[in-house]
Formats: sequence, structure tokens, C-alpha cells
Amino acid sequence: MTDDLSRRGFLVGASATLGLALLPDRATATTATTAAIQDAVHVPALVIGSGYGGSVTALRLAEAGVDVQLVELGMAWDTPGADGKIFCKTTAPDHRSFWLRTRTKQPISHFLGASIDRDIPRHTGILDAEEFGGITVYQGRGLGGGSLVNGGMSVTPLRSRFAQILPTVDPDEMYGVYYPRANAGLGVALVDPAWWEAAPAYQFSRVGRKHAQRSGFPWLFVPNVYDWDYMRREAAGEVPKSALDQEILFGNNAGKKSLQKTYLARAAATGRVTVSTLHRVTSVRPAAGGGYAVTIEQLDTSGAVVTTKEVVADKVFFAAGSVGTSKLLTQLKATGVLPALNDEVGKNWGDNGNVMCGRANHMWDPTGALQSTIPTLGIDNWDAGGAFAEVAPLPTGIETYASFYLSITKTSQRAQFSWNPTTSKVDLNWQTAWKQTSINAAKTIFDKINSREGTIYRTDLFGSYKIWGDGLTYHPLGGAVLGKATDNYGRLSGYPGLYVMDGALIPGAATVNPYVTITALAERNIAKILEADL
Repeated sequence: MTDDLSRRGFLVGASATLGLALLPDRATATTATTAAIQDAVHVPALVIGSGYGGSVTALRLAEAGVDVQLVELGMAWDTPGADGKIFCKTTAPDHRSFWLRTRTKQPISHFLGASIDRDIPRHTGILDAEEFGGITVYQGRGLGGGSLVNGGMSVTPLRSRFAQILPTVDPDEMYGVYYPRANAGLGVALVDPAWWEAAPAYQFSRVGRKHAQRSGFPWLFVPNVYDWDYMRREAAGEVPKSALDQEILFGNNAGKKSLQKTYLARAAATGRVTVSTLHRVTSVRPAAGGGYAVTIEQLDTSGAVVTTKEVVADKVFFAAGSVGTSKLLTQLKATGVLPALNDEVGKNWGDNGNVMCGRANHMWDPTGALQSTIPTLGIDNWDAGGAFAEVAPLPTGIETYASFYLSITKTSQRAQFSWNPTTSKVDLNWQTAWKQTSINAAKTIFDKINSREGTIYRTDLFGSYKIWGDGLTYHPLGGAVLGKATDNYGRLSGYPGLYVMDGALIPGAATVNPYVTITALAERNIAKILEADL
């Protein structure tokens, strides 16, 4: 890897480092008022969802003096369980792990060919494995959305590729203002390379780097929102272990700077944000006296509806994630609640080209029994082969002699949400066969590495004799695309005062992990909305 490549492409600028001074202490989480919204109230602004787009929106509205009601489907995740911890380990899923399932649905579903899924009590857990025909979409459920369950890789896409992502957006303002603002607000930082080189927990990454180098692939350190000082102290035994104790997929108890510790904490400090967790928005319609009547179901931790409320909001911001926002808008248009939404609603949904695989290394190439759950390294073959691969951990606690990868690939496959009146549900017409494009792109990296190293693909991680994890995505994007379903700032066609603020705006792919782009786009859009509409 050259220093020039990393500087030009993926590393954050000094603005992100300066922004850390604005963040709360690493141990501080949001203390926003969490009181269930009351029936029949009137609120100036209602934000649906507390992920990246919703958190940015709530903060900036509150800073501008607008009182905000933030409605979140999942739990607050602020109360420890019987083990004294809020979140459970990746290797020990319990009732906290999955959203309203009675059996886990692990992304890596097998080990040595045997299923590792297990029965669990039904509970409003942190990770939703939402199943559609052809694909399972993994989404975070709770205050902080996807920031609770992702690996924290914070990637600003190369400017040269930006037109592929958001062709109607000015790259000068994104790279000059909003990407730096997003990186600062999220607390993005790079691992210290000198510490990383000697850290036992990153042996798996160093093996991945070695194999990439020997096959001639560019590699690079990728920024993250983990508190690297905390990880140093974990490794030294000075603080409770988190990333070094198999915590990530079902939440991280200490070191990761989720939205609870960044945007949501700052929103809470304004005193203008009230949060209602375990609340699900089911309808938004024009109210007789102006604004919008919003129907909301309050849930208990079994998923049962406790009560149904209707409130009026002057403005409504859809930020329930690509799937949540797209499903709700698709339903509201098809059932005649919001009939003036245009025909682009529900279209151009994609999986960001996600596909996973593992490689079986030689016995003299161990990857380490101790593996940090926080990835730090990427292999970039986008221009030559259409793939960017994250060197990902397999934090099993034993030596596996395996290298594992999550690839983001170039793909034009796009699906559409549609309302099914027979089932009264929203369907998605994704086809599993479409993943072949992503597999082919990933193979441009891993076929070459296997040939050079004399290694083979693992066939025991996703089933019996199955090489590719091709039935899922961690990065759902699209469904209410900017400049199509909305105007160029997220205003929904036909309904003044309704906005989309999340990954639904991005048409199916982001070339890299998407949440920094979602955050930056939300920063851009809410700045314009505050200036022009409020």
C-alpha cells in the first residue's frame, strides 16, 4: 500500500480529529427524555427512526430551536441484563440478540458444516434478520439504529466514484463541507499503525494484508468509530474487554462510539428531543387542520401492541432505514393514504453488492484465537474487478486458520417494493441469482489469492459445501431515491412537510460501507430544509 492511496481515498481529514473535541466522554450515552408520546398531542417535528439519518435530523432541528419527537421501533438499550451487561456476546446469543425471533439466524450460520443457530426466547432484540424472497436484510433495532450492530468501518468514498452514488448532488459541497462534518460528528479515527502491527488481536488482519500484497492488490487502513485508546487499554487489561471479548453483532458494551454517544447525546443535551422507544409508525396522512396525522403502535418486549395512538405533526421525517422507510411509503401510496406520492416510491433498492466468503489458510498461517471484532483493513480492487473487501474477524475464541471477508461489489441489480393486498404486506422482488454478479466481482480478488497462496475457499460457514454468503445484506439502500421519489433534498413529491432522511435516498449502492455517506447526506439535506422550510 502507498501512503498516497490511503490519503487520497479513504482516510478522514484533520477535521474529523478536531471534531472529537465536540463529542461526549466515551462512557457517556444519550440521556434524552424517554417518555412515551401521548395520544392526541401536536408536535412541531416527528422523526421516525433513530439511525444515522434520524439522529442527524433530530440534532440539527433541536439546535435550530425546534422541539422534536423521535420515535424508535426498538428498545433504548440502557438497562443491563442479569449478567450486568446491556449487550450479549456474538458467540453467546440470548434473548437480547434478535428482533422477535424464536431461533437465531446468524449471518455465519454454520461452523465445520454444522448449524450454529439456537433457540432463543422471543424478544425485541437488537438485530433484525428481516426475510424477503431471495434475501435476508440485517438491521439494527434500538435507539441508535444500525450504529448498534455494525463493525464501525467509516469509509468516505473516493471522490472519483461519487457520481456513481449520488449523481444529482454537488461533490464540492459533500467533500468540502458535509463529509468532514459527518466524520467529525461520528467521531471517526484511524488505528495507530504502530500499535496495530504488534497487537495479537489483529494477527488476522496482518495475514489478510500479507495475502493481498503477495497477489498485488492495494490494501489500506480504514477509519472506524471505535475508541482506539479504549482498545489499547482492553489489550493491556486495564478496562473491561469489549471488542476483545467478542462483542459486535449484538451490540458493544464499551468502546464503540455508537450514535448513543455522539449525535444522540448531543441532541439530548439540547433539551428539545423526546424519545419514544418501542413505538412503530403505521400510518401518516394529511390532517384536517394542517400537518400530518401519524398513527403509532406502542409495543411491549414480546412485540405485542400495548396501545395505538394518533398524533399530529407539522413536519414528518422518515428515517426508519432503507427498508423501513420504503415499506411504509410503499404501503401508504398503494392503499390510498398518500396517493400523490410518485411512482418512484419503492424502486431502485439494492444490497450494496454485499457478499461474504472465507478462505482456509495453511497451518503455518494462523489468524489468531484472539480477534478484535473491529475491522481495520480493506482490499481495494474496485477499478479492476469491481470489489472492495473488508478483512473481517471470525471471533470464535479458537484458532480457525481462516481468513474471512465481507465484500462490497459493483452491481446494477435493483429491486422494487410492492404492496401485496392478499397478505396486507410489502414484498420485495429480489432474486438470489442476482448475487452472481457480486460473487464474480469478489472472485477477482479471492481466486487470485487462493491461486497464489495454494489455498481454498471455506465451504462450511454458510451451509454444507457452500462457499458464498450470498443470501443477505448488511447495507440496504434505496427505495425512495433522491431526485426521483423526492426532490434533491429529500422532500417527498406531492406532500409538503414530508421528508426522507436515510439510506432510502441512495440508489442501491455506495461503493463502500454506506453510513458515512448517509450521515453526510442527511447533514446536507437538513441544512437546506432548515434554511428554506423552517
